[in-house]
Amino acid sequence: MRFDHRHLLGIAPLRPDEIVTILDLADQYARFNRGRDKHANALAGLTQINMFFENSTRTQASFELAGKRLGADVMNMSLQASSIKKGETLIDTAMTLNAMHPDLLVVRHPHSGAVELLSQKVNCAVLNAGDGRQEHPTQALLDALTIRRAKGRLHRLNIAICGDIAHSRVARSNILLLHKMENRIRLVGPPTLMPSGIQDFGVEVYDTMEEGLRDVDVVMMLRLQKERMDGGFIPSEREYFHRYGLDAEKLSYAKPDAIVMHPGPMNRGVEIDGTLADDINRSVIQDQVEMGVAVRMAAMDLLARNLRARPTEVMA
Repeated sequence: MRFDHRHLLGIAPLRPDEIVTILDLADQYARFNRGRDKHANALAGLTQINMFFENSTRTQASFELAGKRLGADVMNMSLQASSIKKGETLIDTAMTLNAMHPDLLVVRHPHSGAVELLSQKVNCAVLNAGDGRQEHPTQALLDALTIRRAKGRLHRLNIAICGDIAHSRVARSNILLLHKMENRIRLVGPPTLMPSGIQDFGVEVYDTMEEGLRDVDVVMMLRLQKERMDGGFIPSEREYFHRYGLDAEKLSYAKPDAIVMHPGPMNRGVEIDGTLADDINRSVIQDQVEMGVAVRMAAMDLLARNLRARPTEVMA
């Protein structure tokens, strides 16, 4: 397996064959995770630190479980009680981390670019668990694996990403990945939730669900990022659901075998109808959660292999 990276900071640097490498290994770990014995040794002897500057129970738990199943010593840093809350800079944090000699550092940060800056200062592999509005690479990879397992392929599909595009790092990473795999991407949502210059991403933009979902293979709903909104982006949640929330009527415009996705956590009755979210025939939302552990196991396994290789074999 060829994966020539020291860190996993985003989708942009990855070649299509490297994406396939991660997904193929993750597929193996998905089968492994369904077995009785869930203990492997790919990270045996290595230390993994999860550092979350933003709360994310689901992502942090997924990374923690992935590391433990691979045999790593896993530590979650309590940032609320750390000196970071007292004004410590990222550079100070990096120096403190270097003194601890971790091997893998998983970071989520509210500011775009912060994870990349930290990766330049620490002596270990860094995985981006979401930085500002920039990227969330493992979410895009787990979404890709979920699509590939459900549809049997990950190329030349019609995929609609719907909702709060402007504030979503999940949307950005998915657009980058799905483009690399030759898919047709539609973005659907109100103009107030579309970022400026979105046409430069090579996507189709729609402001009605009926047009945007017509004959698509995949419907990916996004959470309203209310914590990142500083103004009136939508008139009300009730009106938003009426126009852009996914329900059976709007889904009927997609292909009969179209799958429904959501990165979570969901706002039921705002972004998606609760009954549809739980529909085992259309929804793959729980599959996304399962694939999240497998993808993070694969990503850390591949980075660990590079850690153990000679320095000349590892590329930034």
